[in-house]
Amino acid sequence: MARETILIVDDDPDIRDVVKLALTPAGYDLVEAADGEQALELIRSRAPNLVLIDYMMPKMDGAQVCRVLKEDVLLRHLPIIMLTARGELSDKIHGLDAGADDYIVKPFEPKELVARVKMVLRRTTQDLDANPLTRLPGNLSIQQELQARIDRDAPYAVCYIDIDKFKSLNDKYGFERGDEAIRQTARILLKALQERGERGDFLGHIGGDDFVIITTPLRADALCEQILREFDAMAPSLYNKEDRQAGFLVGKDRQGNIVHVPLLTISIGVVTNSDRRRAHVAEIAEVGAELKAYAKRVNKSLYVKERRQVT
Repeated sequence: MARETILIVDDDPDIRDVVKLALTPAGYDLVEAADGEQALELIRSRAPNLVLIDYMMPKMDGAQVCRVLKEDVLLRHLPIIMLTARGELSDKIHGLDAGADDYIVKPFEPKELVARVKMVLRRTTQDLDANPLTRLPGNLSIQQELQARIDRDAPYAVCYIDIDKFKSLNDKYGFERGDEAIRQTARILLKALQERGERGDFLGHIGGDDFVIITTPLRADALCEQILREFDAMAPSLYNKEDRQAGFLVGKDRQGNIVHVPLLTISIGVVTNSDRRRAHVAEIAEVGAELKAYAKRVNKSLYVKERRQVT
């Protein structure tokens, strides 16, 4: 099981050292940032499992960082514990109002800090349906996001994303390599949304190698094109040199016959309400599955939009 990562954000290096001394024996991987701006850069490049952040800092204080994260649909599930030297009730309230999940006052007992961290991580896992591998929102959140757009009659483009030939990679290299393929894909999707999407877009992880992006019809093409391009550039790195040069894996079909399985590709089915309203989430998912299946018939990374517009 992968170790959980905690980002420590404090402008005082001595405080960061104290926190590390407390959390390292508990088995966490630790990342450091000296101010709020640096913290946001680290979080957006690779989100940790939890952020432990000081209330008072230069550039951006802890409350400002909390607000930015909670306004970001891709990062709003990230748990945050506020560290503060202030004991006044009003300061604690400001931290919680900004989006912090808990707070602890400095100086603190190391055992209390570890206990608070474990509690918040446990509560986050239980209360949210975040995928444990990618930390992305799961099926419940996906359904809620889709239903909200249906209820508002807002323009949407729902991209159903699936990695092709994923089982062959798992069978040849093991589940750890498969998990890495999923994490790398999640990073590509997140990066594409940050660079090509817009405020309010959503990324969810259905499970396994299946993802969902909810964006607008105007953004869908550019998003899908970037995803296909960056996935195809990344996929060969998941194979050893011999398989990469061959361009396929040697495997067996269900009848036991030797087959050559091409390297990973990615398929996307895009459902929009540009020309047709849909009243139910299930109907959107059904159409998305059909479009994705259509894309999979071609042995290359592909996205397919409704009305069989193939790109």
